[in-house]
Amino acid sequence: MRVEYDYDTCIGMFQCVEEWDAFERDEDAGKAVLVDSEEDEGVFVRGVPEDAELDAKFAARTCPVDAITVYDDDGEQL
Repeated sequence: MRVEYDYDTCIGMFQCVEEWDAFERDEDAGKAVLVDSEEDEGVFVRGVPEDAELDAKFAARTCPVDAITVYDDDGEQL
């Protein structure tokens, strides 16, 4: 499973931070940061450990602007 996070779309509501510890607040920028991710054409990507899959899904679900997308191992959006 992997998660993709569009930093530019983020509006800094920080619900994702409450749901999954892979997201942290960047108060100076007013946006969340996806820890241990790699940037790919403006989108930050990282794998999701098996024990964090539910947290990643909740982080994506709570984002008010859909800046977070979760994909299964076959590349299907969840």
